Amino acid sequence: MKDYLKVGISGVRGIAGETFTPQLAAAFAHAFGSYGGRGSVLVGRDTRASGEMFEQAVIAGLQSAGCQPILAGIVPTPSLLMLTRKLGARGGIAITASHNPAPWNALKFVDSSGLFLSPSRATEFFDVYHQGEFKMVPENEIPGATLLTDPMAWHREKIFAYVDVEAIRRARFKVAVDCCNGVGALHSRPFLEALGCEVVTCGDRITGDFDREPEPLPGNLGTLGQLVSDAHCVIGFAQDPDGDRLALVNEFGKPIGEDLTVAFGVRQVLDHHARGPVVVHMSTSRCVRAVAEQRGVPFHLARIGEINVTEKMLSVGSVVGGEGNGGIIIPAIHPCRDSFTGMAIVLELLALSGKTVSQLRAETPTYYMVKDKIPIRNEAAVGILRAIRRRYEHEEISLLDGVHVDLKDRWFHARMSNTEPVMRLTSEAPDEASARALVAELKAEVERATALA
Repeated sequence: MKDYLKVGISGVRGIAGETFTPQLAAAFAHAFGSYGGRGSVLVGRDTRASGEMFEQAVIAGLQSAGCQPILAGIVPTPSLLMLTRKLGARGGIAITASHNPAPWNALKFVDSSGLFLSPSRATEFFDVYHQGEFKMVPENEIPGATLLTDPMAWHREKIFAYVDVEAIRRARFKVAVDCCNGVGALHSRPFLEALGCEVVTCGDRITGDFDREPEPLPGNLGTLGQLVSDAHCVIGFAQDPDGDRLALVNEFGKPIGEDLTVAFGVRQVLDHHARGPVVVHMSTSRCVRAVAEQRGVPFHLARIGEINVTEKMLSVGSVVGGEGNGGIIIPAIHPCRDSFTGMAIVLELLALSGKTVSQLRAETPTYYMVKDKIPIRNEAAVGILRAIRRRYEHEEISLLDGVHVDLKDRWFHARMSNTEPVMRLTSEAPDEASARALVAELKAEVERATALA
């Protein structure tokens, strides 16, 4: 689906030079400046080859609306979110397609609160864009851009004020990190070394290309696993290109799944930092629910999409949560997904517990999750989801986000992606064969519904 452009709660994204062009980026930035009003706007990007080109387009769009671009350069998306609030900016624009393949790029729009635009705010903003009536300042009022020298400083300070830095430093961990040639290639080694770690890396070049698929899924982490094993590391960390998602590899070089990032973080926060509600999105493993229930705290589900999770967290006073794709969120640091927060909180868990990753994994309830996706256009999704709902109408169903079916000891979820032209199919069961059978059954139902459409 190379002609696809995705516009929605996760911003606007497409394939650079095809559906997503500098002209389009400049227009969206101009609309964002018109929508938010004159003032400063943070601009940051990941390492994609098209990033600098789109950065220049965004600068032009913002300046034409009278906004002053503050350039953070190659920076983790969570750093950009934190700085937007810290500096009192009107908003921010992250130039990153996150986990999408290298040919893609995107603009993700940040509110003055340091959060991505809420669904209602996003609707208002896109209305401004579609109306095309943008504000334009005269030549003598065009503001210049400014450049930040250490864009991750505030981010690092917030994390280090939260975790027990000295306990981590005393442990003198040897760790491996796969930065996916993304923002972590600049920022992960110094961050981990400041925590007293000996660090070995892969995917640590800023080339604009990714050495592996950007999503830190188990099947993409072979190089990291080998590095952990060869270098005798206690843990391996895998980031996505913009640094908001984190997956873990145990001391034997085996990936343990993205959901365990959230489960470990929830355990550590509830046991050592604060007691309170836990919020995760609907496709998150039940192991996170189990960790919360073991500690007797309220547990809530939210629609998929970072802003949906963070809004739910803030509304119920959640102290920790996130997305099952490895996006840990600790609001006391900042209500956003953050791989750097994830690395620090997991290292604190290792240091204070004295246990290995494998031991911690063994103490966490085990479920098996299978994920798949089918190329589907948005206009076909409604009929397909309706067919799935009819097929399982006698089961416990939630329509909060797509169709989520609870089968007591197992579940599955079908929904349209916020970031790709695909329908995502996820299942979880007590054993791998059952989880795979559920996804196969669901995929067959989608294909039947597609054929009848």
